[in-house]
Amino acid sequence: MKQSQKAMLALEDGTVFEGVSFGSPGEKAGEIVFNTSMSGYQEILTDPSYKGQIVVMTYPLIGNYGINEEDIESTTPKVEGFIVKENSSVFSNWRGGRTLSDYLISQGIMGVEEMDTRALTRHIRSIGAMKAILSTEDLNRSRLIDRAKTSPGLIGRDLVKEVSCQKPFEWTEKYNSLSDTYFQPSTPDFRPRVVVLDFGVKYNILRSLRETNCEVIVLPATSTAEVVLSHCPDGILLSNGPGDPEGVPYAIEAVRQLLGKKPIFGICLGHQLLGLALGGRTFKLKFGHRGANQPVKDLRTGRVMITSQNHGFCVDPSSLNPEVIELTQINLNDQTCEGMRHKTLPVFSVQYHPEASPGPHDSQNLFGEFIKMMEDYR
Repeated sequence: MKQSQKAMLALEDGTVFEGVSFGSPGEKAGEIVFNTSMSGYQEILTDPSYKGQIVVMTYPLIGNYGINEEDIESTTPKVEGFIVKENSSVFSNWRGGRTLSDYLISQGIMGVEEMDTRALTRHIRSIGAMKAILSTEDLNRSRLIDRAKTSPGLIGRDLVKEVSCQKPFEWTEKYNSLSDTYFQPSTPDFRPRVVVLDFGVKYNILRSLRETNCEVIVLPATSTAEVVLSHCPDGILLSNGPGDPEGVPYAIEAVRQLLGKKPIFGICLGHQLLGLALGGRTFKLKFGHRGANQPVKDLRTGRVMITSQNHGFCVDPSSLNPEVIELTQINLNDQTCEGMRHKTLPVFSVQYHPEASPGPHDSQNLFGEFIKMMEDYR
């Protein structure tokens, strides 16, 4: 049932927005960020990369196709809070099983509507992503602002341990019958074993690997290079995940020790960790890239891809040795690094999500490239 409880969002700069709760009541702290996708809210809610963040959807109507059991990216929602202009109290979709409101309440996630998301998004774009408090419990502005200021931020914080698996497991699920994939199958006699370091991996990355005939072993983020290699992988995938890459030094060290041992493919946080392991630096973007329409240019071919992205940190290409690392792709909105490749080792990475398929399938061929790299390395 739709809730009518008042809710308040307080930002660390003293700005306050009001709305109405349609999810679970309570109070949550997190970094306030926005996502420009018109659909895919279920994937956004369950993407582990959003751990520690309160997400604002810029598209005004959210929830109109409900919630189903297939389109999740992890076992439970990982966002700290979810803000929309208007929540649809009814849904229409043949796969839909329940309303967005029912789902958030059942999962203990705060959802707020009737907030001026346009003004909030413009404020974030102007000032930058910042610490915030979302509450239905205490509506005192000054107290909420004070708590927002003293809440934990993302810089230097390890959020990966909160979303990574606790023990190794094998992933066996492929896409369901609804999927439309463009993967090139590997050669019949080669079924590569891929070890995925789980920094907050999305299920679709694991499904994509299975679709290319890979055997997929998922390991906790704290796994050492020795543990990774003990599984005799043909290749290693460094997954996406939340927060500041510099907050997980154990992962950086493991990646550094794995360089040159096996082919490596990094995605999102995995791309950033790879950059740090290669001696580079990362920096925090003003308000990040979050949405399904980010244009990326491949510098080798001149081809432009429309990509799905979710990140607040970026690899500084000027910090990488150009004699060793090739910058392969850039974001056309702000010219930031979107891809890189080692010039002599079988190592490459991208900042965006090739598995997300936000309408186009522009970048799914990257999994095929990873397969070929493992075949060539044998």
